[in-house]
Amino acid sequence: MAALRALGGSRWVPSPKLPLGGARGVSGGLLTHLGRWFYDLEEAAGWAQRLRRRRLQWINRSRGSLGDIFGVDVVAAEFTLSCGGGVRFLGQEGWIRPESPWKEELLRLRDLPVVGLDLSGTPLTYEGLDNLVSLSQLSHLELSGCPHVCDWTLGRLHVFGATLRHLGLARCPQVTERGLATLHHLRSLRSLDVSGLGVPSAGLVRILLEEMLPGCRIVGMEEPGTPPGPPGQ
Repeated sequence: MAALRALGGSRWVPSPKLPLGGARGVSGGLLTHLGRWFYDLEEAAGWAQRLRRRRLQWINRSRGSLGDIFGVDVVAAEFTLSCGGGVRFLGQEGWIRPESPWKEELLRLRDLPVVGLDLSGTPLTYEGLDNLVSLSQLSHLELSGCPHVCDWTLGRLHVFGATLRHLGLARCPQVTERGLATLHHLRSLRSLDVSGLGVPSAGLVRILLEEMLPGCRIVGMEEPGTPPGPPGQ
């Protein structure tokens, strides 16, 4: 009893403890706040992804109505320049680029066929090829560095089998050996750039391309110490 009285008379008072329910309330509120924050981030990321996808679809939409008025060559030229690429018509030495007054130039050259398209680094997709596949005299097609060009895209290039002489596919991340195998239709091809493609057994793929496309100079996939192949004829 004396001990109890001694404790009761001292000035020391035990520190109050938070009720367990209150601690859980603070922690639960923080978790709820964080959960909502992460949910908002996911929603924003999803919205941005949908916006990019819709923009890509809009860029690669078909220009069929324009073709009814001006013809397929103007359609291909307008699409390419709108994507940021370059166009060359028959008889031209230089390229028409987006920084020039190209709309007036297209109207002036509307009766000439398109022979060259430089779409390197542009957002061209499989669907965007709808604006190109009707060209009858295309001989130069540059697709290097296009992030959306894939094996299915290459499969549609057979329509240029009689005319295409140069094709650039360097650094296209979605192109594989399966897509390259579809290029055997391009019997007039004289130059093919496959530099920087992430295909397995690149040396073997190069040999197969050389057998598949005789007379075509294959650029890229050389084995170390191998001299470049003969120039295209």
